[in-house]
Amino acid sequence: MAKYDELARQINAQIERGVWVKGEKLPSLRKQAEQTGFSLMTVLHAYQLLESQGVISSKARSGFVVAASTDPKQSGRVHSRVEVSDAVSVNDFVYEVLQASRDPHMFSLGFAYPDPSLYPRQHLNKSISCAAQQISLTSAMDNLPPGNLELRKIIAKRYAARGVSISPDDIIITAGALEALNLSLQACTQPGDWVVIESPVFYGALQALQRLGLKAITVKVTPENGLDVAALERALQNHLVKACWLMSSYQNPLGYSLSDDTKQRIAGLLDAYNVSLIEDDVYAELYAQGKAPLPIKHFIKNTNSMLCSSFSKSLVAGYRIGWVAAGKNALSIQKQQLMSTLATSAPIQLALVDYLTKKNYELHLKQLRKKLIVRKKDMVDFLCDLLKDVATVYSHSGGYFVWIECQPHIDAMQVYQEALRLNITIAPGKLFSVTEQYDHCFRLNASFELNEARRNQLRKLTHFIKALSKEEQYSTDLNSI
Repeated sequence: MAKYDELARQINAQIERGVWVKGEKLPSLRKQAEQTGFSLMTVLHAYQLLESQGVISSKARSGFVVAASTDPKQSGRVHSRVEVSDAVSVNDFVYEVLQASRDPHMFSLGFAYPDPSLYPRQHLNKSISCAAQQISLTSAMDNLPPGNLELRKIIAKRYAARGVSISPDDIIITAGALEALNLSLQACTQPGDWVVIESPVFYGALQALQRLGLKAITVKVTPENGLDVAALERALQNHLVKACWLMSSYQNPLGYSLSDDTKQRIAGLLDAYNVSLIEDDVYAELYAQGKAPLPIKHFIKNTNSMLCSSFSKSLVAGYRIGWVAAGKNALSIQKQQLMSTLATSAPIQLALVDYLTKKNYELHLKQLRKKLIVRKKDMVDFLCDLLKDVATVYSHSGGYFVWIECQPHIDAMQVYQEALRLNITIAPGKLFSVTEQYDHCFRLNASFELNEARRNQLRKLTHFIKALSKEEQYSTDLNSI
């Protein structure tokens, strides 16, 4: 635990015990440092953290006072809106979960990609073959950063069809969206900088922060309301934030999507505080009705915003083709890519150009969306019936993730271990946070068809959850369920 976090918890505990009451002035920074032995900077960070949580407030020329709205009964909920972490560590557990999903005998509900059977394999194989026959000796040079020009033009035109104006010159082809996101983060931060992320958040963000030595400010999101914009504003007010990594549509792991109004509010805040936006837009094509959602980038004026996406969720995972619409950071990201991966696979870029120009990608997407809607509904209906007394099943229109919130005393890691025994993988809440807030939750992938064998596996797993809820002995005999 960081020293300022330790001090912040001490002060918060004192407030809860009534040592400091609402409206009362706290010791000055210097006085607090003398009394506790912490440095002035540590005390300042502790006070700023408490202020971002709404526990205390600052007044010009008066120092810090206990917030008038502070209520010990509410402090837990206030605290959960913004969390600060000096160090992020998640890699070992991510590796464990991903390795389990590789087992072909597993029902991979912890998998982040859609069911591979939903991809147009035959058409893609034909495009690979066509690209291999046409590839020239100079193709490797032609496809160096920023990537194949024809592919960048196709992507730009697809954005234009959504009402988003992006030039092909701003687009850089990458080895999947995760490389795009990592390169974007490197382009606007230095080790030790503060970065706002969601909580819960896609674990790739946690891995990126850990690798680059960045400090996380996590802003709470909920399955009901999405991102807490007021908490985001407090975080921007109280910390020198360099970047904000957000997923505004079909968020991983909760599956929620922000309204256009909320996206506009977020864009206004990032413009006002001159904070770089790194937007993960990989699920945008998987809408359930209407048309593809607009990204936050559409509403933002800041040219430092970066929009990242890929074909991995909508067309094919194994090709590892993504991109970033990088704006003024385009040249910087190209140079970084040259020093790291050099370039994205030239044959794969050419194969995608062939597929996107000769095959009916829109028809594939239309069929994919229909299947995802049906499969997700089947999964949600099935789980809601089985878990109605012991857990809440959250599902949103679009995408394919389902978020399960069990009763607070249930440990999702126990559910995870039992799921593995039943040849099921799930993604426990521990994957998506630097805190313990979601240790009773887990994410499921609802893109797989539910046959009777899979239903039986899930019946056993939900029976285990019910037994945990009631602290009863668990039996795997389906006849006892």
